[in-house]
Amino acid sequence: MTYSENLWLYFTLLFGIIIVPGMDMLFVLANSLTGGRRTGIAATAGIMAGGAVHSLYGAIGVGVLAILLPTLFNPLLFAGAAYMVWIGYTLMRSSITVDTVGAGGLRSGWRAFGQGAATCLMNPKAYLFMIAVYPQFLKPIYGPIWAQGLVMGFMTMATQAAVYGTLALTAARSRNLLVSNPKATILVGRIAGGLLIAVSILTAWHGWRAPS
Repeated sequence: MTYSENLWLYFTLLFGIIIVPGMDMLFVLANSLTGGRRTGIAATAGIMAGGAVHSLYGAIGVGVLAILLPTLFNPLLFAGAAYMVWIGYTLMRSSITVDTVGAGGLRSGWRAFGQGAATCLMNPKAYLFMIAVYPQFLKPIYGPIWAQGLVMGFMTMATQAAVYGTLALTAARSRNLLVSNPKATILVGRIAGGLLIAVSILTAWHGWRAPS
C-alpha cells in the first residue's frame, strides 16, 4: 500500500467518524443555535484545537513506540484494528438519534472556543480513537513519524472544519435534519460503522503482509 493510499484510507475512516452525531457535533449545534453563526464557528475552532492536541500526543506515542518497542508495533496495530471493528459493529447495531439540543446559553466566542477545546480534550472516546487508529496509519516505512503526524493532524482539523463549520453555518436546517429525521442519523451511523469495519480489516491485512 502506497502512502497516498494510506492517507485516503485514513480520511475515509476519519470522515466516517466525524459525521456521526456525537458530543462535538451537538456542542457546535447548540452554540450555533443559541449564539449565532459566529459563536458556532468559535466552538468549531475550539474542537479543532482539541483535535490538534489529540493528534500531537497520538503521533508522539506512536513515534516513541516505533523507536523503543518496535516489536510491539504490529500487535498494537492489530489490537487497534480489532477495537475499531468492535466500534463499527456497535454503530451498525445501534439506533443513533438526536432528541434534544441543549441551549447552554453560550454567547461569548472565546468561551465557546475554550469550552469546545475542553469538550474535545475530555472526551474519553477521542483518546481511545487515537490509541486505536494512529498505529494503523503512522508507519515508519512512510518516513518520519512527526511528518506523518503533521499531515494527519492537518487532515483531522480540515475535516472537522468542513463538517462542523458547515453545521455552524446552517444550524437551523442541520437541527431539523438531526432532530426531526432520526432515520437519517441512524443511516449515517450505520454507514460509518461499515466504513470502520472495512478500513480496519484492510489496514490490518496490509500490516500483516508488510515485511517485518
